Amino acid sequence: MEPSSQRQRIILHFMRFSGVGLVLGTLFFAFSLTPSLVPRPLIAQGIVSGLSFTAGYALGVMGHGLWRYLHLPEPTRQLQTYVQWLVATLCLSIAIIFLWRAAEWQNSIRQLMAMEPASGTRPFSIALIALAVFAFLMLIALLFKRTFRLLSRKLAYILPRRMAYVLGTVAAIALFWLVIEGVFFSYALKVADRSYQQMDELMQSDLAASENPMKPGSAASLISWEALGSRGRRFVTEGPSGAQIGDFLGEEAPDPIRVYVGLNAAETPGERAELALAELIRVGGFERSVLILATPTGRGWVDPGSQDTVEYLHRGDIATVTAQYSYLPSHLSLIAEAKYGVENARALFTEVYGYWSSLPSDARPRLYLFGLSLGALNSDLSFDLYDIIDDPFNGVLWSGPPFRSDTWQSVTADRDPGSPAWLPTFRGGSVVRFMNQNQGLQALSGDWGDFRIAYLQYASDPITFFEPAAFWREPAWMREPRGPDVSPELRWYPVVTMLQLLADLATGSAPPGFGHEFAAEHYIDAWTALSEPPGWDDASLARLRQHFIQARNVEAKD
Repeated sequence: MEPSSQRQRIILHFMRFSGVGLVLGTLFFAFSLTPSLVPRPLIAQGIVSGLSFTAGYALGVMGHGLWRYLHLPEPTRQLQTYVQWLVATLCLSIAIIFLWRAAEWQNSIRQLMAMEPASGTRPFSIALIALAVFAFLMLIALLFKRTFRLLSRKLAYILPRRMAYVLGTVAAIALFWLVIEGVFFSYALKVADRSYQQMDELMQSDLAASENPMKPGSAASLISWEALGSRGRRFVTEGPSGAQIGDFLGEEAPDPIRVYVGLNAAETPGERAELALAELIRVGGFERSVLILATPTGRGWVDPGSQDTVEYLHRGDIATVTAQYSYLPSHLSLIAEAKYGVENARALFTEVYGYWSSLPSDARPRLYLFGLSLGALNSDLSFDLYDIIDDPFNGVLWSGPPFRSDTWQSVTADRDPGSPAWLPTFRGGSVVRFMNQNQGLQALSGDWGDFRIAYLQYASDPITFFEPAAFWREPAWMREPRGPDVSPELRWYPVVTMLQLLADLATGSAPPGFGHEFAAEHYIDAWTALSEPPGWDDASLARLRQHFIQARNVEAKD
């Protein structure tokens, strides 16, 4: 083929793309490079940029189609050719300018989080990934278009043309949905569940069952070492011992009690809850001063920073009970097994609270609930206020509550006037209080009642502050004044901001004290205000915070 013919074919292919779609797609692509809540990895940035470009292009095509449908005036064919080349130049210029500034925008987040600045954003890699995503989605759109046309033509033999188009569209959507959701998605979840189950059943070579008969997993325990699962074995063995707590305090301290029931320890949530209660009674959990009912994340993980700190604060005189409800990570568990997690949390709460409330009020431990992320959501749904109103437990600590939490949404929406959405004040803090890395639960001067709800959250946490409505409106937490860990360069863009937050939720990471990574020193402040452990002054609390900060730094170096 002659070179001139090849150039003509390229020009013709290029002219098939919508100029309006390319302009709007390029603007969305450029906006996607601006900062959101946490630093984005290269691949995540490329995918977000590709999705943004595709969304902008699709909106441009639909807008242009509506313009033509209304028979509004359009430029001549010769003018359209010049416009196409002008559009190409404009799009390329915008993309280059924003790619050049992308590193600066990402570093505006990293600077707030005391992270090393990024050396570069690898613009060519981002552009290639974005183009690959766009090409893949265009192929899916082309396949859908051909499916729709085929079904419409078949239906047109027996139905009026307009009705055939409508039913053809509905049938094509249903077919694609069944294939994607019913085949690919379901199969992927089953594969993931089997994989994570196999990982959970692996026996760690660095852990061994305790010879102490009062420890879960021991020969005398109601729960076997194997039935604890991978997360459970670490939970019951890797916490601080009474000797370690005593060395720090300069006094004798008992070993904290930890009870964990793995997912394969019993068939149903009710049976696992009964087993947890029986083991908790056997090891003397109700004889301690404080009892914590912890709801883990999707794979059964309980944040060591939350647990180790409260065990030091209460000098080892504390027990914790929890039960696993899924092998999947939280984001997959929330999609595939949301109701099962709630059912498990309710069953455990019903058993533990039922026994606790049957004890004399002066001869039972103070009872607190705890949950992180998905654990916070399921913990929130584990009890009904009307079931406990006659005999309430002492309080809850929920860290990083997901945006789907009804209680969190309601309290944030009804916050006191003048308080920001990222750190609200609710009815003067008489029952519910919020804290972050800069302001503790004791910042409010009013009385905090006997029943207390505490939220630990960071303004840069996408798990908490993602909202689908960011697709079409600016979230309240983006308004001034902003959280101390949110980039001042962050701006709201329709469609794009929602995609950025979705990427932050799925892949974003941050150092402890930012995003969805909660620092032990902030748990110390939260538990101190919530449970008021005796014998701690400002100096001893500062020493405890430093103890955990040093331990984290040593772990990071290793």
